[in-house]
Formats: sequence, C-alpha cells, structure tokens
Amino acid sequence: MSLISVRNLGVDYGAHRVLRDVDLVLEPGEIVTIVGPNGSGKTSLLRAIIGATKPTSGSVTRKPGLKIGYVPQRLHIDPTLPITVERFMRLTDRVPREACQAALDAAGVPTLLKQQMSHLSGGQFQRVLLARALINKPDILLLDEATQGLDQPGSAAFYQQIEAVRQDTGCAVLMISHDLHVVMSASDRVICLNGHVCCEGAPAVVASAPEYRALFGSGTGGALALYRHDHDHGHDHDHDHHSKHSHEAAE
Repeated sequence: MSLISVRNLGVDYGAHRVLRDVDLVLEPGEIVTIVGPNGSGKTSLLRAIIGATKPTSGSVTRKPGLKIGYVPQRLHIDPTLPITVERFMRLTDRVPREACQAALDAAGVPTLLKQQMSHLSGGQFQRVLLARALINKPDILLLDEATQGLDQPGSAAFYQQIEAVRQDTGCAVLMISHDLHVVMSASDRVICLNGHVCCEGAPAVVASAPEYRALFGSGTGGALALYRHDHDHGHDHDHDHHSKHSHEAAE
C-alpha cells in the first residue's frame, strides 16, 4: 500500500488559489523531491499532507498507522537558553538516552549528545533536527527546505546523509528543496510544482523537460551530470566513513 496518496488536491487561501488538481503518490522507501519557484505552493502541499492545512478540494490519504518524521526549514532557540542536545531531543517525548544516541548516530553527528544547542554550527543544528525526526523510527521523513542557509558542500553532505538514512532504515523521504543541483542527484523522483504539477519523473527527465526549463533555465542539466559523476564514482570506503561521521567537525 502507498504511504501517501494525494488526489486532485486544491488549496485556497481566501480568494487566492494556491494549488489545483495536484496528484502525488509516495511509495515505501523512495526519495521524492518537490521543486518550484517561490509562491508555487510547495509548503502548502506539505502542510496538507501532514494535516496542518485543510484542502479546499480533493483528498489526502495516509496509510493507517503511518509514522511521520518532520524536519522544519528552521527553528529558533534562544541562544541564552541552557539546553543540551539530549534535553532538546527529549522535550516532548521522554525517550531513553540510548534512543537519542542512536538517532544522532543515524544523522551523522554521534558526539553531540552533551553539547549545548547554542554552540552548534548551522550544519550540526540541522543534523540534530534530523536526529529528532528519526527517534521514533518513522515510515517517512518530510523535510521543508531543511538545508536553507547551508552552503552547497553542506547541503550536499546533508542530502548524502538522507540517502544513508534511507539505505539504513528503509524509510521514504519527501522533501522540498531550493538546491536544484544537489537535490537532483539525491532523488528517485522529482516533482516540479507551480500551483499545479508541471512535470514529474526521474531527475534527468525532469531536468530536460520544457516546463522545468521554463521555470529554472537549462543550466542544471550540466551540473546534474557533473554531480552524478562525482557522487557515483567518488565514494570509496574512507570517504563514506568521513561523510557519515566527520561533518560535525568540518561544518
């Protein structure tokens, strides 16, 4: 059974139609990325999927018992608040310390348990948000521009960690991203949204679609090919180990 099925979805805010006739199906274990210009309805679609926004028309069907992990675009914590990573991860659910540590391991930041949240770099902070989303072993991760504010190497490292999580846990991933070059290589399927679904399919197919190029231009294709080459052929064992466990030192 599909994890999530969206059929003929429409979302209005007052007289303004944000989404119309959107269809989307997410299957177990796949990574799907939604791209689109500002104001295209990406976040509204994500909010409708999790039940935070009520559709004007159409339907959203979630698999019974579906467990969702959510990684927000940003989260502000008062820098004067003395709170450790462990305490932050246990604020709403008193999970065991072992579960917190296992989630940090999965997010690629195994040594941060006792660190103060205010001392984390931007990349480390996002990894902690990812770890918090992983604590309850979700069936699907939802990420809303989770690499906002990170540079391209930081974004690439984060998406490589998402792929590692998918491989290790089998969870599906649905994410919104602005980083076209990196995200194309990190996805099984890409959905180009601009109030409706302009085009969708495998990354290389979408990158060459006229509808996609009308929104984003034609430069991504070459960058996609270059990144795929690096991504596919540049990962020896030592590099994999580094990418999973050493970014916290580098960021």
